[in-house]
Amino acid sequence: MKNCMIAQSGGPTAVINASVTGVFEGNLKLKYFDNVYCGLNGIEGILDNRIINLTETDYKNIKNFKYTPSSGIGSCRYRLKDFNNSEEDYLKLFKIFKKLNIDTFFYVGGNDSMDTVKKLSDYSIKIDSQIKFIGIPKTIDNDLLMTDHTPGFGSAAKLIATTVLETYLDFSVYLNNGIFILETMGRDTGWLGASAILAKLDGKPVVDFIYLPEMYFSIEQFLEKVKEKYKEQKKVYIVVSEGIKNEEGKFIAENEVVSHDNFEHKQLGGVGNLLRKIIIDFGITKRVKVLELGVIQRCAMHCASLTDIREAYNAGAYALNLAREGQNGVMVTFKRISNNPYKCLMESTNVELVANRIRYFPQEWIVEEGNHVDKGALDYFIPLIKGIPQLDYKNGLPIYTKLI
Repeated sequence: MKNCMIAQSGGPTAVINASVTGVFEGNLKLKYFDNVYCGLNGIEGILDNRIINLTETDYKNIKNFKYTPSSGIGSCRYRLKDFNNSEEDYLKLFKIFKKLNIDTFFYVGGNDSMDTVKKLSDYSIKIDSQIKFIGIPKTIDNDLLMTDHTPGFGSAAKLIATTVLETYLDFSVYLNNGIFILETMGRDTGWLGASAILAKLDGKPVVDFIYLPEMYFSIEQFLEKVKEKYKEQKKVYIVVSEGIKNEEGKFIAENEVVSHDNFEHKQLGGVGNLLRKIIIDFGITKRVKVLELGVIQRCAMHCASLTDIREAYNAGAYALNLAREGQNGVMVTFKRISNNPYKCLMESTNVELVANRIRYFPQEWIVEEGNHVDKGALDYFIPLIKGIPQLDYKNGLPIYTKLI
């Protein structure tokens, strides 16, 4: 008997469950594995024997799972130690895998999850195990190397651009509208913030300034630009990534950091309100509104991209082919062939080239003054947000399914 297991790790996305469904439904067609197990709450849950057999689940119970946002089988932020220093977790995991006749383990996640895939695949080689470990990419941050983009990002970008467009219309109804600041996620990279360039009216971007972590942020220059723009049009719309930094490389909202995750990443938030205070103190205007989007960026299926859902699903199905080929220690990747018409192929790469590394927003797409992005970014974003999923509804609300 040959079985596989799939689990999710890190922050959720609107389309992460589509990848699980891609593995499950793909196996229904290929019949390569006898059973598809799910590790609930990632590696952390598996270590606690929180495992279900998806193959034994009534299929009608997971009908809407593909279109359910967030991690429907749970997630975790559990960091495996280096097995050269401690083998305890590895011994326990491989004992569980052996008991369930696991041939391949699929892990859906981002940078830190690929670190887990790398460690487990390296350990399997060390102990001469035949178990294969394959990464399926997901992250709204879009910051994985070796792939054109990551499932989850397109839907987050669509939500951000739609929110920008709608809040701009709400914000700009008066003669004197003040200043609106929208804060996006993006601790290290500005992909999410930059996607605000998609929001247009009459062919023109509605956002006046976009500030990303890839460019140093000068409070003095910021205030002068905002003052000048406000004087010119009596309204200013600003989008800012939570992770913007000063010339010393310190987060502008450094004092707002209240915690770290298990990978020692600072949990940011609050830069929008900080800039609001700075603007008011500088005397530009007291009419300053702030919207911190927060977790809605990663769980808004009602505003998801159909392209994103399809690619997340296909990544899961493609991972099955990698397993059939006997590949180990790899991650599914996307290779863009063209923007218009949009064409993208799936390939794979050594997970070592992805784990614990960051793919930054291209500086060539940032304008010289560092406060907006150009057409290159727009052309890149547009194909990723297209299409609308057809959700099932009951009493006016979408029907969602969790397996945990």
